[in-house]
Amino acid sequence: MATAPDISKRIIEAVMAQKLAPGSRLGEQQLALLFDCSRTIVREALTRLAVRGIVTVSSRRGWYVIEPSQEEAREAFEARRVIEMGLIRCTTDVSKDAIKQLKSHLTREKAAVKGDDVGLRSFLLGDFHVCLAECLGNNLLADTLRDFTARTTLIAMLYQSSHDAAQSCEEHVLIVQALEKGDLAKAEKLMQTHIGSVQAALKLQASGGDPLAQLRSALSPLDAQAPATSSSPPRVRKPGRASAKSTDDSSTYLGALL
Repeated sequence: MATAPDISKRIIEAVMAQKLAPGSRLGEQQLALLFDCSRTIVREALTRLAVRGIVTVSSRRGWYVIEPSQEEAREAFEARRVIEMGLIRCTTDVSKDAIKQLKSHLTREKAAVKGDDVGLRSFLLGDFHVCLAECLGNNLLADTLRDFTARTTLIAMLYQSSHDAAQSCEEHVLIVQALEKGDLAKAEKLMQTHIGSVQAALKLQASGGDPLAQLRSALSPLDAQAPATSSSPPRVRKPGRASAKSTDDSSTYLGALL
């Protein structure tokens, strides 16, 4: 029988592997069946993830994977800069064992980038940052980075990241090379560039822009040259609550967990 920490870990891994999309429904009964446990244990696992900012709950709709807003996306990347650059800055020495472990991770990462398993590739690219924190001797920040990496994975899915996996892997290689040479200042600068390039690949609307740009584009006439059928102005409906997502999609994602 799975425990609450087991279920939490599996859901985090599924998010990092892009098997659970933003807004995916996490039904208590479905999870209880998948993990062969009680709904009480499932609820405990989901409550843990809610505290960590990975899922959210609605009294009417149930549990869902978060859908970060654009502002939350910017905050998440800013937090990662502070944590990861600060982690390197506070490091005085990187052991040979740590470098060996990081290189081992990079070997798996490179193989995944060349392979066809998108989930494994996504997971390893994100897990590099967790591995780095562990190798630099800070397990507390490793746990924190695991949550932030999961959040930025959801952000990348939600905002259609165009960042190339091979480029991300190569940037990881350069960071480890700098650490191996003892050039911590360069490693910190490379980390800043890396996080910046990942963020820049997101299709985020610039602050101060048109808040209705996406909706305006989606609802524009299919034929811009078509004559108007009426001289009266179009009626504008007030935005309402978006309809809940189909549970079929969520059950597919949940099935991929096992």
